[in-house]
Amino acid sequence: AVSQADCYVSLWLPTATCERSRTKTVRNSDNPVWNETFYFRIQSQVKNVLELTVYDEDFATPDDHLLCALFDTAKLPLDKTVILYFKPAADAKEELEVEFKLEVAPGPHEMIASNGVLVCRELCCLEVEVAEKTKQKSKKELSLTVKGSFEGTQDIVLGPNGVVSPSCPTEFHYIKYAEPTLDVMLPKKRRYHPWSCRYSTETGSPVVMLNSLPMGRKTTIAEEKRFDLNVTAKPCNCSCHQDLDMRFGFNLCSEEMAFLEKRKRYVASALKNVFHLPHDLQDQEVPVVAIITTGGGLKSMTGLYGSLMGLKKLNLLDCVTYISGLSGTTWTMANLYRDAYWSQKDLDSHIGEAQKQATKCKMGCFSMDRMKYYNKQLCQRKEEGYRTSFIDLWGLMIEYLLNDGKDPHKLSEQQEALCDGQNPLPIYVSVCVRDSYSTNDFKEWVEFTPYEVGLLKYGAFVRTEHFGSEFFMGRLLKKLPESRICYLQGMWSSIFSVNLLQIWGLSHSSEDFWKRWTQDRIDEVDEEPVLPTRPHELRTRMYTPPGPLSSALRGALTDRFSVAQHHNFLKGYQLHNSYMENEHFCRWKDTVLDSRPNQLMQNPDQLGMIDAGFFINTSSAPLLRPQREVDVIIYLSYTTGSHTSSLDKACKYYSEQKIPFPTISLTDEDKKNLKECYIFQDSDLPGCPIVIFLPLVNDTFQEYKAPGVKRCCSEMEGGQLDLTSSCSPYCMFSVRYTDENYCKLLNLSEYNILNNSQMIMQALQTAMQRRRQKMC
Repeated sequence: AVSQADCYVSLWLPTATCERSRTKTVRNSDNPVWNETFYFRIQSQVKNVLELTVYDEDFATPDDHLLCALFDTAKLPLDKTVILYFKPAADAKEELEVEFKLEVAPGPHEMIASNGVLVCRELCCLEVEVAEKTKQKSKKELSLTVKGSFEGTQDIVLGPNGVVSPSCPTEFHYIKYAEPTLDVMLPKKRRYHPWSCRYSTETGSPVVMLNSLPMGRKTTIAEEKRFDLNVTAKPCNCSCHQDLDMRFGFNLCSEEMAFLEKRKRYVASALKNVFHLPHDLQDQEVPVVAIITTGGGLKSMTGLYGSLMGLKKLNLLDCVTYISGLSGTTWTMANLYRDAYWSQKDLDSHIGEAQKQATKCKMGCFSMDRMKYYNKQLCQRKEEGYRTSFIDLWGLMIEYLLNDGKDPHKLSEQQEALCDGQNPLPIYVSVCVRDSYSTNDFKEWVEFTPYEVGLLKYGAFVRTEHFGSEFFMGRLLKKLPESRICYLQGMWSSIFSVNLLQIWGLSHSSEDFWKRWTQDRIDEVDEEPVLPTRPHELRTRMYTPPGPLSSALRGALTDRFSVAQHHNFLKGYQLHNSYMENEHFCRWKDTVLDSRPNQLMQNPDQLGMIDAGFFINTSSAPLLRPQREVDVIIYLSYTTGSHTSSLDKACKYYSEQKIPFPTISLTDEDKKNLKECYIFQDSDLPGCPIVIFLPLVNDTFQEYKAPGVKRCCSEMEGGQLDLTSSCSPYCMFSVRYTDENYCKLLNLSEYNILNNSQMIMQALQTAMQRRRQKMC
């Protein structure tokens, strides 16, 4: 006879406890009844989603998944018993009956801090000390575990002659109201049994409920012949944002605000001189102009030098407030910002140094001495506390490609180039990704400035010198030395973070064919009876896990060769109960996990970051934060592929996100034969910037060596550049140019700026007029 199911229910509420609970198994029954009660203490300001999963227990194979319901406990009325029925589908015969009751927990209110998206819970610190009573020559080890804490598991070694390692008290940082426990594995004891003439080994494993400990008072939890084990629980203040070691909000940081005030003076003066204005501009009249770029390796690095040279010659560089980059343009930016006053000087020396590096032989990159250097640097980085990857090696190779020796510079040191507002503020762009998810399904924008590094969607920022250090619940618990900028360049311009799904996307217009293999199956259902809903509550969902074949194929399609790994500064945070209604979160809400808070905040220890070009080849996202109030975007496209592709993708993306961005209207003829400059604007859309689109195309430059100056016959060769063919010397993977090819590319990018100066100035005038109209 075929046996019936052996069912049990697993309950997971990670915002209340890190432990999964489960019922007993009811064997050989098609109508199991458990009648078990579970208690969870929840924080009402946190989004608490209970996952109820029914399994059929198997001994020989993994347990079969029968049903998984994701239920938002915010739907429950207070002090009322509610019985709900969960079905995997509306017409399904199987259903799970669950009784709920929500009550107010006695005791003091928990002190929390929140920015409307993230919640910082009340934190405690447990100190564990070993007081040795007798000195012995043997060595003993204790293993201590606080699940869900920052530290996890730590060991204490009792050495010979009373030496205890570590000598200072062992600390655990944990969420106070998450049912924390201390599990202690005491040293093994050997006992002699005279009746059997044998020894047996015994281990002691006391478990301490940490919330039962008196705050601030030393308590002995284990007394052994050799030592006593003492613990002390202490509170960690986190009741306001000032108690945290990271910035918790969506406004600009105070340093950037101060910079903007200083930069306005440069911009106002430059605009007055360029347009010969009869009076000084008021602060409200000064438009915010930003340069954004696309990536493209050495081509984009060289192209940006030429474009900046053109803006410098037009006296427009001082009109720019921000410059953002990704991929190869970050190489230009990082080199320029070593000089604190680069934009106030002639750029010839910087361009000459860049030419020297772009045209040098790169074979020394693989020499034995260089390999030893790479190994030494990676070992040092690992000793400092970083998790190294191939991306770090790539960063060291970039260091060699762009420099004569070791580059000691760090991103935070670029603050010196901003102290008087003398240069535009640089913003470097990356995206955060997750394992087993394609970049289209999961990506989160990350911005890097000399002041701070942050994830736009969460309003969470750490000081730049602290990026890579270890945080827990907003607290800096382990400070690491700041990374040299070459390691960041490896991440910002990584060509090794591609996966098969992205390769498919390069040759096909859509990934839809693979979505059934790479996306989780989540279906919205109505519980019975249907509970009244409020806007911030999540619909009840049924989750169907992928089968073995789907999981294997998904892994093969989404696995990336290498991803930059940095300690996750969001570790420990939970989501606010109304996070889905927060306007700042919704602005960047575009991943498949956004409505699954348990998975979204199931924070890995490491953040995986890749070149933003693997999503949309543009550095525009941070500049469209409404707090930056950008009026004009100078869009410099150096991409090797279609110039309009990244622009169209950006326009589509921002439209879907309801972020103000002008409609891109280009005819098929324009797309086939691009001009040097286009202006896109939408005056009817509030907050929409004017976009000056400058693709790196070789149009009139073929016949003109300078605006209005035609080439003679002997100069025609200087205007011939192969930018698009597969044999082009400017392909993305080219790491060395000849002097001739470098100069041609530099001159072309400079020429395209100079030749379209009137259109650029027209856009700036329009922006000033809009500013004046707002003042009326």
